Amino acid sequence: MSSSKTEAVSTVDHKPHAAFFRQSGWLMIAAIAGGLLTFGVHFLSKSKSVNAEQYAAFITLLTLVMTCVPTLPLQMIYAQQTALATATGREKQLAGFIRMGWLLTFLLWAAGAMLVVIFQKQIVAGWHLPDATGLLVTLPLILVSLWLPMFGGVLQGRQDFFWMGWSQIIGGFGRVAGAAALVLLLALGSTGMMAGALLGVAVAAGINIWRSRDLWSGAAEKFDVRKISRQVVPLLLGFGACQFMFTSDTLFVKAHFNDDQMAPYGAVGTLSRALLWLVLPLAAVMFPKLVHASAKAEKTNLFSIVVLGTAILAAGGALGLWLVGPLLVKFMAKASFVPEAIKLIPWYAGAMIPLALANVMVNDLLARERYSVVPWMVLLAVGYGFTLPWMLNHFPGRIEVALQTLGAFNLLLFAICAFFTWGVKANAKVAN
Repeated sequence: MSSSKTEAVSTVDHKPHAAFFRQSGWLMIAAIAGGLLTFGVHFLSKSKSVNAEQYAAFITLLTLVMTCVPTLPLQMIYAQQTALATATGREKQLAGFIRMGWLLTFLLWAAGAMLVVIFQKQIVAGWHLPDATGLLVTLPLILVSLWLPMFGGVLQGRQDFFWMGWSQIIGGFGRVAGAAALVLLLALGSTGMMAGALLGVAVAAGINIWRSRDLWSGAAEKFDVRKISRQVVPLLLGFGACQFMFTSDTLFVKAHFNDDQMAPYGAVGTLSRALLWLVLPLAAVMFPKLVHASAKAEKTNLFSIVVLGTAILAAGGALGLWLVGPLLVKFMAKASFVPEAIKLIPWYAGAMIPLALANVMVNDLLARERYSVVPWMVLLAVGYGFTLPWMLNHFPGRIEVALQTLGAFNLLLFAICAFFTWGVKANAKVAN
């Protein structure tokens, strides 16, 4: 083994717990800084050019991106494949996998973008958008939002957490600065806010692509499609189910409530989801380390540390949001939104706690290739997709019902993941 490779291995393995806390601590700082910068876009809702209709349109389009782009599955797939390739010396096969994914995402995006352009009038009318401009700006945002987690996953898999963090911070700054200029100087409303999001995500994706260029630009080899499919498909479905539970409620609620009701709901959703972004760095650092350890049959107790840390941080964050959330809402939203937003904070924040804990368990299970949990997660997500609109239809005018339903299904997700984590023996792992 060359000296450079020896140094790379020692960087990962030397004092693993100290490295874990240092890396996860940095990602937490980056997530908080990047999140605050991204959150700053919502303060533009108090601008004269952003009325309730404009802000509701921004929330709807942003949720469309979060729901339609499989951010979490893509990142975890590329993190897994990168960690496995670097652990087993298959970097050339990884290069082919990355380039194939890059091409396929562009082709799928192009087909979807064409359909949106064709049916833009129907989409604008159905979602009560002020015009089609914001929708058209959303199309390139979806494309770069596909590439951001792909190459972010490559950095995660090779444990380049330093630049993962900086891409979040720089991207968040680009988002808020671009949106502020377009909204405050040009009065572009929701379109300007979406254009700011496009700028921020494009900058962050560019950093990830540049930092991972040595892994995708070199010579490529053929890879075993069947073997990788057995690894990739469970991650796509499992993390896809988690993302659906995390992001889809706003699109369902949008169909049942007007813009004045959606504005406070969107503001509280942004604050509450920040709880999950606070604890995600713990699982993000844990995942490639567990993949690496599993590939080399090494033992580690990182999961116990992460699940305990997540429980403490999520519970403390929810309590802090219940206490401070009303003040934050007053700063970020118009006065007329505040009373309704304050009523929703406990329900939304509470629903995020079991989801945060379930996310850690999913990371552990799938990193160890214990895929038997995946069909149950998918069934639960499908059940949620049918139950939430049914509940909204049977309890008209009660927007908190959406959050009560979300909280109940997140508790079920937590129970399922807990059973497969502690109630099913590790020998249930699916073979490659």
